[in-house]
Amino acid sequence: MDFVVGQRWVSHTEAQLGLGLISEVVDRLVTVSFPAVEEERSYAVSNAPLSRVIYKVGDSIQTHDGKQLIIDETLENNGVYIYFGSDKCGDQHIVPESNLDNFVQFTSPAQRLFSGQLDCGDEFRLRVKTLNQKHRLQQSGVTGLMGARTNLLPHQIYIANEVAQRYAPRVLLADEVGLGKTIEAGMVIHQQIHTGRASRVLLVLPSSLVHQWLVEMRRRFNLNFSIFTEARLAVEVADDPFEEQQPADTPDNPFETEQLIICSLDFLAKSPMRQEQAQAAGFDLMVVDEAHHLQWSPEQASPEYRCIEALANVIPGVLLLTATPEQLGIESHFARLRLLDPSRFHDLEAFRAEEAGYQALNEVVQPLLTLPDDAVLSDEQLSSLKPYLKDAPLSASSSVSKLIRRLLDQHGTGRVLFRNTRAAIPNFPKRELHAYPLTAPSIYAEDGLRGVVGLTPEVNTEELLWLSADPRVAWLEEKLKAMRPAKALVICANADTAVSLEGYLQLRAGIRSAAFYEGLSVVERDRAAAYFTEEDNGAQVLVCSEIGSEGRNFQFAQHLILFDLPLNPDLLEQRIGRLDRIGQKNTIQIHVPYLQDSAQEVLFQWYQHGLNQFVQSCAVGKAIYERFSVALHEQSVQHDEGMNELIAETAEYTQHMREVLEQGRDRLLEINSCNKTVAADLIRKIEEAESPEILDDYLELLFDCFNIDQEYHSQQALILRPTEQMLTDVFPGLRDNDMTVTTDRQLALSREDMEFLSWEHPLVADAMDMILSGETGNATVATLPVKGLEPGSLLVEMVYTSRCLAPKALQLESCLPLSPIRLLLTAKGNDYAEKISHELINERAERVKKATAQAGVAVIRADIEAIIEKADTLANEKLAALIEQAQQCSRERLQTEVSRLKALQAVNPAIRDEEIDYFVNQMDVASEHLQRATLELQAIRVLITV
Repeated sequence: MDFVVGQRWVSHTEAQLGLGLISEVVDRLVTVSFPAVEEERSYAVSNAPLSRVIYKVGDSIQTHDGKQLIIDETLENNGVYIYFGSDKCGDQHIVPESNLDNFVQFTSPAQRLFSGQLDCGDEFRLRVKTLNQKHRLQQSGVTGLMGARTNLLPHQIYIANEVAQRYAPRVLLADEVGLGKTIEAGMVIHQQIHTGRASRVLLVLPSSLVHQWLVEMRRRFNLNFSIFTEARLAVEVADDPFEEQQPADTPDNPFETEQLIICSLDFLAKSPMRQEQAQAAGFDLMVVDEAHHLQWSPEQASPEYRCIEALANVIPGVLLLTATPEQLGIESHFARLRLLDPSRFHDLEAFRAEEAGYQALNEVVQPLLTLPDDAVLSDEQLSSLKPYLKDAPLSASSSVSKLIRRLLDQHGTGRVLFRNTRAAIPNFPKRELHAYPLTAPSIYAEDGLRGVVGLTPEVNTEELLWLSADPRVAWLEEKLKAMRPAKALVICANADTAVSLEGYLQLRAGIRSAAFYEGLSVVERDRAAAYFTEEDNGAQVLVCSEIGSEGRNFQFAQHLILFDLPLNPDLLEQRIGRLDRIGQKNTIQIHVPYLQDSAQEVLFQWYQHGLNQFVQSCAVGKAIYERFSVALHEQSVQHDEGMNELIAETAEYTQHMREVLEQGRDRLLEINSCNKTVAADLIRKIEEAESPEILDDYLELLFDCFNIDQEYHSQQALILRPTEQMLTDVFPGLRDNDMTVTTDRQLALSREDMEFLSWEHPLVADAMDMILSGETGNATVATLPVKGLEPGSLLVEMVYTSRCLAPKALQLESCLPLSPIRLLLTAKGNDYAEKISHELINERAERVKKATAQAGVAVIRADIEAIIEKADTLANEKLAALIEQAQQCSRERLQTEVSRLKALQAVNPAIRDEEIDYFVNQMDVASEHLQRATLELQAIRVLITV
């Protein structure tokens, strides 16, 4: 059947969307709007999972404005139906199908029962179990946080929940290197999508990180992004036979063809057309990684900065990932914040003054952090707090934790900025330094070993000559062979050096190696990184140029070899940070070969004895380098007795800067970035909700019912494969070939070849939706031995759920979850649900041959219909109470948020008007949708006693 604008269709896979309306048919793509939930879907015409909805004479329909009509006549006009019907008063109405009620229900267990379409007992059990688990998960309070293949780390869980539960979050994630900003962003994206707050996401990244993010989003979060490049879009245009038919002045917007898109910053910044297309594509959320590379000053902004600024002005949610502000300077920090909220951060000098004021507040907060919650505050403490909490009641018995929370909410950039530091995160790996002083070869002239050129003397020397004579090369070969099979990451400053070294190791030393440098395409870099990652047959060593020290993570290795040293301490920290990060289970072994009596030795001694940076992370390296750069350069040239003095002064200043940094730590910001009590509660809820044992039992029944082959792989792991006997042609998330899965989080983290099945994995979540939106298990017949009832007595078990069609972003399921209502009625209308449990029936019920069941149902149909009518009445009485509870829950939840935000806005301009307006509007919209809630009979089991 052809698709025509104005027709009504229903989705096979998402019946909960209600009645769909064909809104556009363009070439091979059909767009369907679902007004009931304010969502839209686009499908390929050739395989759209849709069924046409056509009513016949005698059917009952409902219009947009709630009129109930009985159809008297139908008329088809160019593929679109017009219905002529009568209301209860006998008045005639003409209803185009586009005016049909959007909230129509399509599944009917009773109709299937009476037409003889019966399911087996296990399928009925599966349906009811699916309802119960869905209901349990809706009430967990951690929707969107269970499905990530990550460790449950408090600071990451806290940030993900805090940010993702906001409407259109606009925040800066500025954790110190190694704390997992990419994972935090992924968690936010995952939760925003699962809760319906976002559906269209744009990732803008440095070119070198595009494929890494693609893999991380798929592997950790089961989010399938599409990479956009000029080459890809050019191929799609060339392959489209309809392209020539499009008017030249109205090109299609490729950004509207995918929901989840990754592209490089260069791709956008270099093309005004692509920028305009991205701005017009209606994204809900944008994530920008390495945002500190966006250059801005009050006088001038770079093209890249202007590009992101234009996108941030039209995309509601924005996450910026960046290095820590103290490494970048206050102007750079201000530049990021003004991207998030230009009306709040519009004056750099005012921002400088504001930041300076936070130090005084931190001095007030510092003593409170060590007090128990019920501590009695001194008069001096109360006096110091009053200027910051002018409108709040304050007494000596005030809760310390609540005072800190009010300070946190009302002051500073806490709602915009999140920054966790290593000092606040326990269990980071240790670093061990191994230094290797080597005699400088004669191939390097004396002046070639001095100054900046002396840091990389091989760059100006013939390749064959330095490879054979530079002692660092022979040392590297010997060291790698000695540490086999341990993997090592080698970093050097220059791409030519990296290429030459890797070629030497591969071809002359016989060491499996790969090179990673800026001359490679993104795909080639990914292949090199993947080869290094591979455990059994992969490379032992990856040789990187400087680009290898930003963005790529290799915490599975523990050996870092610095073939040379960067002049910038922050670059050295980034190099070490490729291994020194969360997930590193071993002590990091840092190997530094250097040429004696050269600039290399000067820099090594300065880093080791001045900054102590090889064994201790340094967040103030930039300031230290700026202070001593001139003296350091002089020593790299002359290397005299002044070196000892330089090291002593550097060490003293480093200690001073570390103390200043410690004293100036924004304690409020650190609390805001990880409230440990809240994080612990979230982790507890996640662990309770994911319940691997319950999931394992559910999956066993699911796979058995759908005839999916299960083979034991190892403890806590299975191999799944499709069979020809499956109930469906396509099972969501199941691959055509063998698929090894586990529900154990720790096993999944150690075995990347296994899929981590959680309640939020597409295979599980989509299967549950498929079951509940379809007919699987919604009608069955069985016999049941029951003491006290005469043999041949009729019992009908029915399970109802609430049904509230509403935009997912309203989160009404937390106030009105499925709430299964189970009734077990006799022919007389008596309810035995409390006396005979569902589980007991499952244990004792015996199947009835299908032909026998069909014949029996036909005989007692009138009795069953009477029981269903009675059950409808009883269930609706219970629904009224559920709706009232849901209305109260929704009002309280949203009004609490509105009141809190209004109070905070009075003292903290970081609270945006849009956030408050959003929640005010949500109250009315939520109430309206809840009032429309109905009951849906999900499953019916006819039982004949024996």
